[in-house]
Amino acid sequence: MKRTKLGRTGLDVSRICFGTWQFSGDWGSLDERESVAALRRGLDLGINFFDTAQGYGFGASEQLIAKALGDELRSHRDEIVLATKGGLRMEDDELKRDSSPQWLREGVEESLGYLGVDHIDLYQVHWPDPDTPLEESAGALEELVQEGKIRHVGVSNFTPQEMDGFSRGRPVETLQPPFHLFRRDIERDVLPYCREHDIGVLVYGPMAHGLLSGRFDRDTELPEDDWRASSPLFQGESFERNLEVVEELGRFAEERGHTVAQLAAAWTLAQPGVHVAVVGARRPDHIEGTAPAADIELPEDDLERIDSIMEGAVAVAGPTPEG
Repeated sequence: MKRTKLGRTGLDVSRICFGTWQFSGDWGSLDERESVAALRRGLDLGINFFDTAQGYGFGASEQLIAKALGDELRSHRDEIVLATKGGLRMEDDELKRDSSPQWLREGVEESLGYLGVDHIDLYQVHWPDPDTPLEESAGALEELVQEGKIRHVGVSNFTPQEMDGFSRGRPVETLQPPFHLFRRDIERDVLPYCREHDIGVLVYGPMAHGLLSGRFDRDTELPEDDWRASSPLFQGESFERNLEVVEELGRFAEERGHTVAQLAAAWTLAQPGVHVAVVGARRPDHIEGTAPAADIELPEDDLERIDSIMEGAVAVAGPTPEG
């Protein structure tokens, strides 16, 4: 699988990163054995980059990674790049943003314990916290870098202005934003900013949280405990219109010998400034289906054809893609 240098971090990472939000419980129930098998299959396919978060079940996702990859993490730690995120906490039944130095430090310590490692390769602030000065959060993470507990520092869901503020305390090394064919707003200012500052970009949701997987149709019913069941992205006329677009993309992908999921992930990787696509999988066949996207080169004619197909789509926007 093709690898790339992740911006100024210098980390050598697979262009497909195995994302683990789906192991948090927000996507409905899962089979742990299949989840472990999916992670291990990703490793077999050449994926060396795994992304998780404190907020993905507050230990659930990180512990699953440790269970699946524990032997390799103990024997070949430097061959696997682990990324996690902090800055979220539960208060009663409500999820709160908290990037205070104390909570970030607690989060790093907890993540180290759950993952069963002595350092985290990339630690990211999950969302900007309006109650904590950005440079204060950055300074706290710089202290943890100096202590050897984390190696590199990134952010997620930040604007260029927020990255500027954070960088007053410590340079931003990576950004993890939402990006897919139906959601392209970062092309206007975020990607140009990251290219200018040599910030590594790992995009999440490249398959529009499943809409571009090719597994949805008008009769698909999602369980109530899956966050997508209440998301506008999967409801109403917009959903039906976008399904028609996905069907057209699927026909085009088939002409080129790809699946629509592979086409969608390859498209994100073809965009200037994007280093890595974060792809989730619950079963081995899911990651087998998307991993080949790392090695697909889309010529300019194909990119123009995709843009033409997307002219009929309903764009997705908003500050929280989870709805």
